[in-house]
Amino acid sequence: MITENTKILKSWIEESDNIVFFGGAGVSTESGIPDFRSVDGLYNMKYKFPPETILSHTFFCNHVADFYEFYKDKMLNLDAKPNKAHLALAELERQGKVRAVVTQNIDGLHQAAGSQVVYELHGSVHRNYCVNCGKLHDAKYMKDYDGIPACSDCGRLLKPDVVLYEEGLDQRTVNGAIEAIEQCDMLIIGGTSLSVYPASGLIDYYSGNKLVLINKSSTQYDNRADLLIAESIGETLSYCVGESEE
Repeated sequence: MITENTKILKSWIEESDNIVFFGGAGVSTESGIPDFRSVDGLYNMKYKFPPETILSHTFFCNHVADFYEFYKDKMLNLDAKPNKAHLALAELERQGKVRAVVTQNIDGLHQAAGSQVVYELHGSVHRNYCVNCGKLHDAKYMKDYDGIPACSDCGRLLKPDVVLYEEGLDQRTVNGAIEAIEQCDMLIIGGTSLSVYPASGLIDYYSGNKLVLINKSSTQYDNRADLLIAESIGETLSYCVGESEE
């Protein structure tokens, strides 16, 4: 559904050449990847341990077999393809409008769609390193490995390059995201509840007057938005690049 606010967003995008998109799990749900907090999200599924516990540094250290059983089953969605939102953002980057994508997602779908400047706040499932020698392994190696993944060189434990609970964000990535947001004239936020810190605090670095929130449910920052759109991110952004019609 194309609303009046969606039409306004399209006109703003046409007028801008310095946009940053900041997205969360809701960007990838249209690719079939479950989010965390919705009714069908990971946090509402029943496991032997709560997902928040499983995806913590302490749990990884103390229950590595259980960690990898969940991780390989629920976090390695390697058959997922970029959806309309990913493709539209990549096209807007090619047009010189989107300068950076800041994402809380770890699925790599923005890069798969063609986006070049992507700040992955929570890391990526596509990078996995040996805790001993540092050798990198791809996501397919992890998915196909029978049991606890071990380094192909030294045989020691592999750890995904993703930020688990109790771990800090990579400061270089955070600094890059902050700089991009400080300099942009338009910040589009989509598919995130804006409830996870410190990532949600990035909104405070935007000082412009074109803050757009695209989210089907309300957030604590709705009152700060200059434009609110409660529609599909994929359909909304596709319309804005002229790839779908009313």
